[in-house]
Amino acid sequence: MKNFRKIPAIDELLLHEKTVWLIGKYKREFVVDMLRRATDELRRDLSASPKECTKEELMELIVNKMEKNVARLLQGTLQKVINGTGVVLHTNLGRAPLSEGAINYLQAMAVNYNNLELDLEQGLRGSRYWHIEDILTRLTGAEAALVVNNNAAAVLLGLNTLAKGREVIVSRGQLVEIGGAFRIPEVMKLSGAQLVEVGTTNRTYISDFAAAITEETALLFAAHTSNYKIVGFSEEVPMEALVKLGRERGMPVMQDLGSGILCPDADWGLREEPSVNDCVKAGADIITFSGDKLLGGPQAGIVLGKKSYIEAMKKNQLTRALRVDKLTIAALEGTLLEYLSGHPQQNIPVIRMLGSSQDELQQRAEKLAALLQAAAKSSGSIRKILVLEVEDMVGGGAYPTHKIPGWGVEIEFTELHLSEVAKKLRAMNPALLTRKQDDKMLISVRTLLPGDEEIIVEMLAAVQKPGGSID
Repeated sequence: MKNFRKIPAIDELLLHEKTVWLIGKYKREFVVDMLRRATDELRRDLSASPKECTKEELMELIVNKMEKNVARLLQGTLQKVINGTGVVLHTNLGRAPLSEGAINYLQAMAVNYNNLELDLEQGLRGSRYWHIEDILTRLTGAEAALVVNNNAAAVLLGLNTLAKGREVIVSRGQLVEIGGAFRIPEVMKLSGAQLVEVGTTNRTYISDFAAAITEETALLFAAHTSNYKIVGFSEEVPMEALVKLGRERGMPVMQDLGSGILCPDADWGLREEPSVNDCVKAGADIITFSGDKLLGGPQAGIVLGKKSYIEAMKKNQLTRALRVDKLTIAALEGTLLEYLSGHPQQNIPVIRMLGSSQDELQQRAEKLAALLQAAAKSSGSIRKILVLEVEDMVGGGAYPTHKIPGWGVEIEFTELHLSEVAKKLRAMNPALLTRKQDDKMLISVRTLLPGDEEIIVEMLAAVQKPGGSID
């Protein structure tokens, strides 16, 4: 308790040379607030420590804490994380990393004025949606397109525009939860549409849809169940059959595709999954999917379909609230240009990762293991480093039963506890996220980006030292 009586007052701390320097650089109120926070942190530390300090030592501890906290706060809370999990579309890690082309295009549009809503030829106000619509219709064959801020918003907008106050028929087996407790029935309720469930959890027939249609029915709805699978005694209505019924009864068909594959020729073992182009050819009137999943772009909700329905959605007042800004449009257009150029498998990170061959992954794992072995010679903290086959995942709330054969590096430590090592790696900048397997650390190489291997070697060398860090 003697230490508590020695804690300097804020007025005294403000006279410290480091504090004076920070006040000259930042607002005085900000620095004072950070001093108070650092003092509170010190009080918590002192309550758990029996060591007695002088007033001068306490002042240095407070000022140093304040200085570190200021530096940490002003560098922002987002930071790079190296993904060693093998989960390609890791929701907690921001899903799809952007391609170099998309980043360059985004940067060029971010630092300059641009023609977001200007028709340069006419010199009149234009539409922000034109930039994306033209390229999406070229790539998919759809009549029209629209982009909002995510796929849930796209579904909400479509339902509100086409079926507000009326019935929407959907298979009971497709009433999915799309993550974060956001569920199709709740989105439908919020849109103002009235849900009509047909069929059973595992089997729904086209006759179930036909029997449920009334004068109040506005829309037939299908949600692709990419985040779970019903296997065994099951039946789903093909999109072609649903479209045929819709045509016969004079009502549109909407499909929530979820991830949305725009590169159907990619060799990643998802050939049974419908691509965006397949759905357009099947005749769905409205198709929605995400921009930051298998497309490999930024977070966005992409809507494709018949021109009359897309135009009605553009006029909906909700569109204003759900619209995307210039940065999303630039990142998405930059991504789509990679598809238009014909080289998405080389240039888009997500597609490149998913399409990596076993030979390539094995070679990368062996290279990482060799680098780690060389660095571990001077340390006794690592008992064993092995190269082994692993099972990777698509991720992004999609394809949970689909495993992708991959390669990784397994690390067994001697005295260090794996939980402590993992915690220290997460606390570094950049941070490293790995997998745990039989009390050993597993790093999958599929999800490592260029240059990550060398950083991992430095991180693991630093974590073996007391208080190690590569900041």
